[in-house]
Amino acid sequence: MYKIGTLNKISPVGLARLTDDYTLTEDISEANAIILRSYDMHEMELPESLLAVGRAGAGVNNIPLDKCAEKGIVVFNAPGANANAVKELCLAGMLMAARNIPAGLKWASSLVGTQGVGKAVEKGKGQFAGTEIQGKTLGVIGLGAIGAMVANAAEGLGMDVIGYDPFLSVKAALSLSNTITIVDALKDLYPKCDYISIHVPVTDDTREMVNADAFAQMKDGAVLLNFARDKLVKDDDMLSALEDGKLRYYVTDFPNDKVIGKPGVIYTPHLGASSAEAEDNCAAMAADEIMDYLENGNITNSVNMPACSLGPRKGARVSIIAKAGSSISEAVASIAKGDMISKTKGDYTYTLADIGDDTDDAASIGIIGDDILRVRIIK
Repeated sequence: MYKIGTLNKISPVGLARLTDDYTLTEDISEANAIILRSYDMHEMELPESLLAVGRAGAGVNNIPLDKCAEKGIVVFNAPGANANAVKELCLAGMLMAARNIPAGLKWASSLVGTQGVGKAVEKGKGQFAGTEIQGKTLGVIGLGAIGAMVANAAEGLGMDVIGYDPFLSVKAALSLSNTITIVDALKDLYPKCDYISIHVPVTDDTREMVNADAFAQMKDGAVLLNFARDKLVKDDDMLSALEDGKLRYYVTDFPNDKVIGKPGVIYTPHLGASSAEAEDNCAAMAADEIMDYLENGNITNSVNMPACSLGPRKGARVSIIAKAGSSISEAVASIAKGDMISKTKGDYTYTLADIGDDTDDAASIGIIGDDILRVRIIK
């Protein structure tokens, strides 16, 4: 019986995926796996029993990936499970900016208690006249699961779309409309776009990538949409761009101390993945990934270990996490009775092999050397 701990409120739809071989526990010290959303695990002591962590969402900055890897703990996420929810909120943000909706809502609310509201509305509505998005150009930076959906949806609404992604995957490319223009450099995107939407992770290369230099290349009066991460935009440069008219609006799902209350900033309280459907999808995917790993040793959508799968298990399997460069695959090959796979990602190698019913030899692998981080015999 595997014990599953949760560190946030997890969708019952996702937890219902767990079979009778699993039980939920409130005692994290005995958990074999953890499912969480935004809980910060960085200062948490990781129990020896912990084999896997499943993030019911895409971002994993709240999980100590290296620390988990060093202890042989596989961390999974749920890429794409919340993509539609973020896409829809991004489109809503674009429409809010285009039609000046937040200012209009605020002004209309100020009419409470006045006489002749209807006449006041007709008289004052002109100050909130906006523009339509049809015929405008949207630039999408990052064409992963969310960016591709935003690009396709915007084109469906009559927009011209320009995309940029130096790491565009074959899967993402195939999902894009063939009439979307793909450029090789941001300098070919910024000057042409009325709206620009960012959909990339925060890395050393992307942190504050939208800065003064980027704003200088944009059209006057452009609208910047950020439903990815706040650290992608250099706030001081963005506020300067708003002040001098380079930007008309900055629409973000990540209000912070610098941007809240500032003119020209439209913000939502990190609602991107906050839909019932997205929470269900993310939790279900995390639960499925954890069960497949615990029961079969297969790894799918891990952020700290390589993808590896031998399909459903029929007999015993040995599952080994080791430092990259170890000779573990040769040792496993000598005891394998069936299929075997070994993959490396970064500093870690994962080896999975069918070993039939004779597990005595497999048990000795754990003492080969310091390079072995975790050995499991699954049967």
